[in-house]
Amino acid sequence: MDSRVLVLNQDFSPLMVCSVERAFVLVYLNKSEMIRTANGHQLRSISRSFPMPSVIRLNRYVHAPYKGVTLTRQNIFKRDNFECVYCGTRRELTLDHVMPTSRGGSHSWTNLVTACKRCNTRKGDYTPEEAEMVMRHNPFKPSYTLFLRDLSGMNQREWDEFLA
Repeated sequence: MDSRVLVLNQDFSPLMVCSVERAFVLVYLNKSEMIRTANGHQLRSISRSFPMPSVIRLNRYVHAPYKGVTLTRQNIFKRDNFECVYCGTRRELTLDHVMPTSRGGSHSWTNLVTACKRCNTRKGDYTPEEAEMVMRHNPFKPSYTLFLRDLSGMNQREWDEFLA
């Protein structure tokens, strides 16, 4: 039971992702309501069975500070789907600065991409245009909901309405 549950604030804004066990306890204690069930899945005790939650909504509003996505190596890999932006391989991944730092490039979401060692070495201290290498997509700063969607696994279709 390693499914995840989307937790919505009282105003239906996405708040976080939690385990099925935690979500069930929140529903059972009337601290939240079940909005969507995991199709056909049940949680069973010795004498009863309960529908497995997929999306729950808290009964009280939780004031959460602005949630952004931290610029980390792992989050850049996740944004780029663990693929080299130049050739698409998933082996020997590194980070590449689109505009090299030696030429004034920054450490930012819009300047860092996932690249394999081979492409990173080939690009060297040039921009992709100068090295005549085409990027499959341009780097961008991801939203918090994009990262929640990536955690969904099997529930993605059931979460789409709330993460749009």
